[in-house]
This record gives sequence, structure tokens and C-alpha cells, in this order.
Amino acid sequence: MNEPLEAVTGHPAGEPVRALTTRVFLALAPPDDAKEELEHVLRPAYDAYPRMRWNRIEDWHITLAFLGELPVTAVPPLMPPLAGFAARQRPLRLALHGGGHFDERVLWSGVTGDLEGLHRLAADVRTLVRECGVSFPERPLRPHLTLARSRRGDHADTVEAAASLTAFAGRDWEARRLHLVGSNIGRGPGPIHYRDIDAWDFPDGAGGAARASGG
Repeated sequence: MNEPLEAVTGHPAGEPVRALTTRVFLALAPPDDAKEELEHVLRPAYDAYPRMRWNRIEDWHITLAFLGELPVTAVPPLMPPLAGFAARQRPLRLALHGGGHFDERVLWSGVTGDLEGLHRLAADVRTLVRECGVSFPERPLRPHLTLARSRRGDHADTVEAAASLTAFAGRDWEARRLHLVGSNIGRGPGPIHYRDIDAWDFPDGAGGAARASGG
């Protein structure tokens, strides 16, 4: 469910918002059955490594562009261009696959499938955001779902949990929506929570693909 911007920022409606910021990114999200399949595989790790900071399943996502901390007032002007952008795209067939870690601290599951299309989508949406006047740090796209983070001194848990995902091969699914996500909560020792600011469907079938290729 999409949230009003004040719900994402934690700011009461009707009060000035000029000084407020929210952390924003653009993402794809696996469907529930694909997430539940991975969650089932992770259950032994949940029990074995309870001190890890496990992300909520509803927050799993594939980041396309991390825009960072933006003024709240900078977000609404992005929505119409992003809606038009999504209307020119086509669904991408992807799958969750395997697992690994970043610096023995961040546990992730990988993504396979139409990676060429995924990289093209990320490049195009980043270009659009910059054309809208929003600058953000360039980060290489490394398609993955962040599953958990280790606590200080428990990095071995992350390495072991990643090893338990080596053989995981999830079912294929189609990414059919572009999500504009915001977060300003959970930046302390607990898990980070996210909320959709808005989301837009990709057209189905060849018609959407033709519009995408036609620019």
C-alpha cells in the first residue's frame, strides 16, 4: 500500500516541511510467492543466527537507484515523470538465486534472469531522475536482496548464513512495478523499515515492449 509522504517522513500533515528530508530510492520487488520461497529456505538461519538484524520480508527489494537524503519537497515533482517512464517499460523476468555477503557484514540473495534488461532499466531511470534536477551519488548496480546485517563482532554468522544459500535457486517471476520508496525510521540498532511513496505498473505484453523500444 502506498503511504502519504508525511507517513513516510514521520511528519504531521499540515505543518511546514521545508526543512525535512527523507531517504529515497527506486526499486523492484519480488512477488509474495517468490519471497515466501526464500523465507522458507532461510528459516534454519533465522534460528541459528538470532543476533543478526534480519530485514522484514515485506521490505525485500532490488534497488535500481539510491537517491539518498532528499528534501521532502523534491519528491512530488519526480512522480509524474516516473509514472510516464513506467508506462513505457515492459515486465522483466527474474529469479532469486544463491547468496553472499558484503564485507562479512551484509547478507544478500542474488538475482538472475534478464540482467541485461535490469541494468538497462536502472540506467534509464537514473538518467530520468538526473534530468529532473535531482543529483545523487553514482553506485554500480549489484542486483541483490539485502536480507540481514551482522551485529558488531558477529561477522562469522553472516559468512555462515551466506554459505547456507549457495544452492538456492528460486522460481522465475516477473517484475511488473516500479517502486518509489522512502524511509526515515529504523536508522538506529534495529532493522530499517521502508514504505512505498508511490508505485507504477509496467504494461503487459508486446505493446509495452514496443513502447519501451520506441523511446
